[in-house]
Amino acid sequence: MSLIIAEIGTSHEGSLKKAKQLVDCAAQSGADVIKFQWVYADEILHPKTGYVKLPGGNIALYDRFRQLECKKSFYKKMLRYVHSKGCKFCCSPFGLRSLRELLEIKPDIVKIASPELNHYKMLEALRDYRNAQKKKIAVILSSGVSKMEDIENAVSILGKENVSLLHCITSYPAPESEYNLKIIQTLKERFSIECGVSDHSLDPVLVPALSIACGGTIIEKHITLSRKTSGLDDPVALEGEQFAVMVHVVHQSEASINHYGIDEGKRRIINQISEQFGKEKVEQVLGDGIKKLAKSEEENYGRTNRSLHFMKDMKKGDVIKPDDIAILRTEKILTPGISPRYYDSLIGKKLSQDVLAGGGVRLDDIEQ
Repeated sequence: MSLIIAEIGTSHEGSLKKAKQLVDCAAQSGADVIKFQWVYADEILHPKTGYVKLPGGNIALYDRFRQLECKKSFYKKMLRYVHSKGCKFCCSPFGLRSLRELLEIKPDIVKIASPELNHYKMLEALRDYRNAQKKKIAVILSSGVSKMEDIENAVSILGKENVSLLHCITSYPAPESEYNLKIIQTLKERFSIECGVSDHSLDPVLVPALSIACGGTIIEKHITLSRKTSGLDDPVALEGEQFAVMVHVVHQSEASINHYGIDEGKRRIINQISEQFGKEKVEQVLGDGIKKLAKSEEENYGRTNRSLHFMKDMKKGDVIKPDDIAILRTEKILTPGISPRYYDSLIGKKLSQDVLAGGGVRLDDIEQ
């Protein structure tokens, strides 16, 4: 049976009542796993990162994430509530603090979101925690806005034991025609781990069903009480009835493969979906199986995922201390920096020129 993940994310907007309603909705819709996000704004963005358009007007994206911060007690309550519904609790951390606090409440699954696939400090801390366990905690990696080498680096840090991988397109909403779902089989063969899809497209049937035909065993999709509410991901989430439709279609697809065998079951799934959406559309969604950035992701590579940024204005000759730089998403208006891999090697180095708060760290900023 495929693992079906309902991504609540931050759709609860800090309300315990709404969070419980979302958990109820996810459980009733057939989710196996219910997922949250453990947000601290300063682990994700610099305050100068820019603005996001919301129905009430423009708001600084950093301030929007600040609004989504919750206390540790909130997540502990949600873990217990998720378990009371017979589901597993999953959560995405976004830095060392949120990872540490998440691990303290003992989640069932840790999810590394696509932008954090190259947050090497966090991956190494998670690796060290897992290495100290007799039975390693389950980890799911998302691979949106990434290249094959990015996935290889993350897997090389975490290992393969109790690790699985989701193909993803980091675009909201993600165009179905760019999904290239044959990548699932490519990733399974390359890494020899369970693979699936984190689906940001709007349809509850097309990508999920075809992902099963491509060998996927995990489906993740956002869930919301209403697409019209103000959560950051609500416009691309499924409402409860749609999510239940997705669950039904996924289980039908699995039943076809179990009954007819892999090859015949896959053929039947593809034929059935082709009748509904058209053969040409299905061929576009299946793609060629070669791992590459989707067109809708290309401009965001280096901006959505992590790089090094200066946290304050600094002068030529200043010595870089650990708090002077951070591993952040670039996002809106700032300039991306160099890879987080350089973090340790920069501590103690002198600046070759003045730098501004929020700016991406460049190699020519550093005295050689």
